[in-house]
Amino acid sequence: MRILRKLLIGLAVVLFLGWLGMIAYAYWPGPTETPARQLAVAEDRFVSVDGMELRYREYGERGPGKPDILLIHGFANSLQTFRLLVPLIEQHFHVVAVDAPGFGLSAKPTDRDYSNESQAATLSRFAEAVGFGRYIVGGHSMGGTLAVYMASTDPRVSGVVLMNPGIISTGVPPISQYLPWPMSRIMAKTFGAREFRKKFLKQSYLKPDLITAQVMDDMMLAPRSAGYLEGGAKMMGQYETGGEPIAASKVRVPTLIVWGMQDRSKPAGELEAVQALIPGSTVARVEDSGHYVQEEQPEAVAAAMIAAIPGWL
Repeated sequence: MRILRKLLIGLAVVLFLGWLGMIAYAYWPGPTETPARQLAVAEDRFVSVDGMELRYREYGERGPGKPDILLIHGFANSLQTFRLLVPLIEQHFHVVAVDAPGFGLSAKPTDRDYSNESQAATLSRFAEAVGFGRYIVGGHSMGGTLAVYMASTDPRVSGVVLMNPGIISTGVPPISQYLPWPMSRIMAKTFGAREFRKKFLKQSYLKPDLITAQVMDDMMLAPRSAGYLEGGAKMMGQYETGGEPIAASKVRVPTLIVWGMQDRSKPAGELEAVQALIPGSTVARVEDSGHYVQEEQPEAVAAAMIAAIPGWL
């Protein structure tokens, strides 16, 4: 009994010291944060929505037969993820790509509700703020999740483009919803580390050479921007999943699902399950692509959009 007692005390001490180490890591000073506008480049624009400044970029001209399209990135990413797709579609559509609240160079408030429903509602108001009437919403991964929430609630959405969306499997481990303090802050800090982010990204690509130094520089703008650590910790602590299939089943507008068929983060049969949720949806299968289909095969995504969307008007 005495030996067992000593072992238990020793284990308790180790766990306590480990817990102190986690707290020290979570609150150890990080890189100096800079106001987002100081990190922006010439093509970046900002608009205030729900009391937050959201960064966006605009491409192509408005005109007859050129639908307005809003593009939304995936989790821990930014509008840079559409850098290869936009040049292929801007002659056909008027395109706006946005950083969702908490991401990229958009505001990262600590007093915000970061649920999918709240994020989608804000982005619907963003679409109105930039002058969209009827519009199409396209999203990759988490952006696809927000797109179906928007399509199921905003009557101005006239069509949806989903790129390997997070509807059935989101890529967020269920345990992340129950992590105790200070784990959400540790997660935000970890995702703000360049080498971790680079390794994490490479797992999702068939062509990891696409992750260039410039891509990483763009990805790391978020951790460098004002409010990242506090706002990111709030967002990580709130991230929940579960309602996405219900939102998808309420979509009643034309929907194109573009799917990288070698997405290692998706279980077999998920594409068919997503298609079954959305009545009348069509699928463009892209064989030589992983999760980031809009980056690995932008020509295929552009071709699918250009072929499908005019028929929706």
